[in-house]
Amino acid sequence: MPQISPQASSTGHTPRSVSSCMEALRDRGQCALIPFITAGDPDLHTTALALQVLDRSGADLIELGVPYSDPLADGPVIQAAATRALHQGTRLDAVLDMLKTVTPQLQAPIILFTYYNPILNRGLDRFFQDVAAAGAKGLVVPDLPLEEVEAVLRSAQAHGIEVTLLVAPTTPKERIAAIAQQSQGFIYLVSVTGVTGMRTQVESRVQELVTTLRGVTDQPIGVGFGISEASQAKQVMEWGADAVIVGSAFVKRLAEGSPDQGLQAIETFCRSLKAALMS
Repeated sequence: MPQISPQASSTGHTPRSVSSCMEALRDRGQCALIPFITAGDPDLHTTALALQVLDRSGADLIELGVPYSDPLADGPVIQAAATRALHQGTRLDAVLDMLKTVTPQLQAPIILFTYYNPILNRGLDRFFQDVAAAGAKGLVVPDLPLEEVEAVLRSAQAHGIEVTLLVAPTTPKERIAAIAQQSQGFIYLVSVTGVTGMRTQVESRVQELVTTLRGVTDQPIGVGFGISEASQAKQVMEWGADAVIVGSAFVKRLAEGSPDQGLQAIETFCRSLKAALMS
């Protein structure tokens, strides 16, 4: 498989953190594009190449999923990718080793997406120490209870990792305010009730949810779950989102055909999404 040499990102900035990246984009009046891929699908070598491809094709930040055996928040596409990665033997240590070799070449900050149990198993301080050493800048934990956020944030902050919290359509308004106060980098607004996955249209209540969030925080808002087309990404941006997060549509493209074909497919798709957000 050919090696892909690192190139400068089309965004032209070198953020040191998730926050600085989001702030720089907001200052320029731009909406961030955040692709998601699953580490180890089809293999970690391809994941490393995919991160470079996305970085040079318009991704402002990149969310990297650590495969997990019980991914409650993930839909069928990402669940299948995680299963394939686990069958390949992909584990957290191998993901972090891969990241160490790639992050020095990337401009887009890496946000790890992992469930809470693997973090607890490793221990908070050791987990964040290892994640920071690998060059990751952010973390999303979909099943992190709000009641346990404080301890996680304390440990993450000690190692320079920003933890982004999620808000769902069913989250009560008073709880939204508490989450918004603690979330770092941006607030991850889940656009649907249920799991991740591609949908034919984005629910119109996303606009209302963005407005609700704006009423309780001035933090950037990233919208994810269910966005699979450039037109949907643009719609979410026009509704006031500061970032658009696209997962299943990238994971599906990367898994189809040979690794080289998958890499070409995500490059084309990433560029089309970025063009829609810049138009």
